[in-house]
Amino acid sequence: MQSITIKMQTRSNIKKTNKCISIWFLLLLLYSVIVTTEMKPEIATYNLLNSIAYPEDLRQLAVEQLPEVCKELRQDIIKELSCNPGHFASSLGTVELTVALHYVFNTPYDRIVWDVGHQAYGHKIITGRREVFSTNRKFKGIRPFPSPDESEYDTFSCGHASNSISAALGMAVAAAEKGEKNRHVVAIIGDGSMSGGLAFEGLNNASSMPNNLLIILNDNNMSIDRSVGGMKQYLFNMTTSNRYNQLRFKASRMLFKMGVLNEERRKALIRFSNSVKSMAAQQQNIFEGMNIRYFGPIDGHNVQNLARILKDIKDMQGPKILHLHTIKGKGFGPAEKDAALWHAPGKFNPETGKRYVANTQNLPPLFQDVFGETLVELAKQNPRIVGITPAMPTGCSMNKLMAAMPERAFDVGIAEGHAATFSGGMAKEGLQPFCNIYSSFMQRAYDNVIHDIAILRLPVVLCLDRSGLVGEDGPTHHGVFDLAYFRPIPNLTISSPMNEHELRRLMYTAQLPDKGPFVIRYPRGRGALVDWKCPLQEIPVGKGRKLKEGKDMAVITLGPIGNTAARAIERAEAEKGLSIAHYDLRFLKPLDEEMLSEIGSAFSHIITVEDGVRKGGMGSAILEFMADNGYTPRITRIGVPDLFVEHGTIPELHHLCGMDEEGIYNQLIK
Repeated sequence: MQSITIKMQTRSNIKKTNKCISIWFLLLLLYSVIVTTEMKPEIATYNLLNSIAYPEDLRQLAVEQLPEVCKELRQDIIKELSCNPGHFASSLGTVELTVALHYVFNTPYDRIVWDVGHQAYGHKIITGRREVFSTNRKFKGIRPFPSPDESEYDTFSCGHASNSISAALGMAVAAAEKGEKNRHVVAIIGDGSMSGGLAFEGLNNASSMPNNLLIILNDNNMSIDRSVGGMKQYLFNMTTSNRYNQLRFKASRMLFKMGVLNEERRKALIRFSNSVKSMAAQQQNIFEGMNIRYFGPIDGHNVQNLARILKDIKDMQGPKILHLHTIKGKGFGPAEKDAALWHAPGKFNPETGKRYVANTQNLPPLFQDVFGETLVELAKQNPRIVGITPAMPTGCSMNKLMAAMPERAFDVGIAEGHAATFSGGMAKEGLQPFCNIYSSFMQRAYDNVIHDIAILRLPVVLCLDRSGLVGEDGPTHHGVFDLAYFRPIPNLTISSPMNEHELRRLMYTAQLPDKGPFVIRYPRGRGALVDWKCPLQEIPVGKGRKLKEGKDMAVITLGPIGNTAARAIERAEAEKGLSIAHYDLRFLKPLDEEMLSEIGSAFSHIITVEDGVRKGGMGSAILEFMADNGYTPRITRIGVPDLFVEHGTIPELHHLCGMDEEGIYNQLIK
């Protein structure tokens, strides 16, 4: 009996225990679900986007379904870029345009030419790359900007602004030459890019030769920072009647069918109607003044209306322009409010809009910020100093001078050639311009520097931000050619600081009297010194520095990559017992011939290290000097090889090119 009682109590306890375990298990499961939900954003489910792998899938839908496609595409861009950073606000602003274009036109047979790839993420997603879009801008992943090497839907390279009209016009003329009468060509250009001189050259040519090019002007009143200049104000004020354009189109089509209108009469009639419209509106339309049919402005976020208009005008004869008003950052509140900040915001919370900003306390500053702070400091001392930038005041920190002395800082828009010549004109009349242009964009101003600055030996300080390998933006943005392309130009001083102190002192030196044209190149990212402020003092032009003694070989470096070389030297000496001398060249032009003679006499092996192309750069200059002066050391050049380097993080790319600590170390111990 007692045994039975014990067994019953045991069973009861087991039941209670099992019940407790079940409750705890359920609580644990519930907690797990809650935690997982908090840690991982809810994965969006898409009714339509999941069925669209390529544009032909999109074209199977009814036009009434396009708004839902746009909504889902915008959600997908937000979700992807929240954890895989890229150019954010621009692509949100072109979602409806992207969908409408691929819906109406027979891509890839019809050509869509993007101007600057910042706005083309939606295009990538619906042209077969959605599954791999998470690799965008990553090493060995898909490219940061459209490229024909990646997809047949990417018709042209578009890393630099203002080239889409010229490229698309070339395609349109080629199609006509080959008899491809049913091939349409569309150029998309932003209002910021429209300020570039190349855009006007393309427009001028398009107006004077037979072609059926369609130009779409994506007008969001922004480039990266807010658009500037008369074209921006002109586009803002421009108005016209959609009903008028539709009526004119239908009338011209009817007159062609009746045989009343031919091509010559059509052009004359367009000129006459443009004149009448200008008189009635008391406003001249610059595009129609060039005999380019103008439509707009229209709402660039009404995808159904946009698709209808594109369908109506795509077969019109002659060049035409469709003017859209869009909102950069459309559909994401924080980006709409501050599009400049959200141009490339890094990682963020897609629900709250909170940006995840790394703690930068106790880290060296960005080179660009040292430039901006030092420029303000110098401008307070020197009333002749002015600052010039082509549409990159925030990126290059010219905004610091704009805030402190707005009357002495000039954003000239996306117009690098003009920025250089404008600076030359100011220097000719006694001012001291600091013209800050990203290294890869300075390529567009090469002739201006030669013709309008160097020949006249004008005191313009050309500050080349983003020099060397820049990372995820890839080959269109790497600033690796400047040393090689500027080195042959007479009258230029070419320098590169190893750290922030050197940058400040070079800037101070460059603005002293009789220094002439002065180039200072420095990379994207942080320097080497947390305590970066130092007294401003002159550096003797053309004088390098011996950083350490050595007997076995000499390493010559130029710029911040010298810090990487210093670490490799320290490691090689510690691990292999080598004795290595290290020299900071400082100036590529003029060369420190006294220092180089010392090196040529003392060492049989020299290694040069530069963050630029090997061909024609600093290493080549050392080779030339040694050959010209009878020195015969073995010279190993470390730098960017003869290829267009892909995208990736800067450490990944330095490793790829053998320019990181490991690569330099391996050359030292050979």
